Amino acid sequence: MCAKKLTRVKRPRNKIKLRGFNNLTKTLSFNIYDVCYAKAPANRKEYLEYIDEEYNAERLVTILQEVADIIGANILSISSQDYDPMGASVTILIAEEPVDPKPDQVLAHLDKSHLCIHTYPETDSKLGISTFRVDVDVSTCGKISPLKALNHLIESFESDIVLMDYKVRGFTRDTKGKKHYIDHRIHSIQQFIKRKTLDLYHCVDINIHQENLFHTKMLLKDVELENYLFGTAMQDFSDSEKERVKELLRHEMTEIFYSKNIF
Repeated sequence: MCAKKLTRVKRPRNKIKLRGFNNLTKTLSFNIYDVCYAKAPANRKEYLEYIDEEYNAERLVTILQEVADIIGANILSISSQDYDPMGASVTILIAEEPVDPKPDQVLAHLDKSHLCIHTYPETDSKLGISTFRVDVDVSTCGKISPLKALNHLIESFESDIVLMDYKVRGFTRDTKGKKHYIDHRIHSIQQFIKRKTLDLYHCVDINIHQENLFHTKMLLKDVELENYLFGTAMQDFSDSEKERVKELLRHEMTEIFYSKNIF
């Protein structure tokens, strides 16, 4: 497993003088996973209820409003929904400059300049492993960058595994008519993550620079069992049970990290 950490190098760079509006679309997509162990069926039910309440639509709206503030975007409209029996979704339409939203705007028709978040709690009734997944998309058009929201989003959830994709699409023209397919320097998403956060994770990069496509995945290094138990205390487990549960947790996290069934 690669745990390569990148050194940040700041290089002066002249700003590109554009002919008009910056048409580049920058999209940051997250899958964030929180894993826990809930021994009894009642514990697993309580876990799902806890997650559903802790990360309801109101809480998710607050998180995305904070993201909009961090990246310097203006909120035009907000759509949110809590689902039955569980889960929530929020979509926020944003703009680089203040704009009066039209009454007939439809969020579902947009593919850029928006913030989206969806939650997916689930549990394994056989093994007792419960997993909470959060999908986040931050898509901007213009000079504002979704990369500024990286650390805030990681810190807003109990992030055991984080899978991130960053893509720059389209092009913008300078005053001489030359097309530019990216307007900033990037070698890896890791460049934009706090050092103290990176030190907590194993990190792997898969980057296709010629396509302006960057992927980073992170797996928490240390599994402290007491932080992963829901509804059961450490003293309720024998030493052998503690090792078994810890192994179950590590197996679950490893399979999610590699996106395949291994064990």
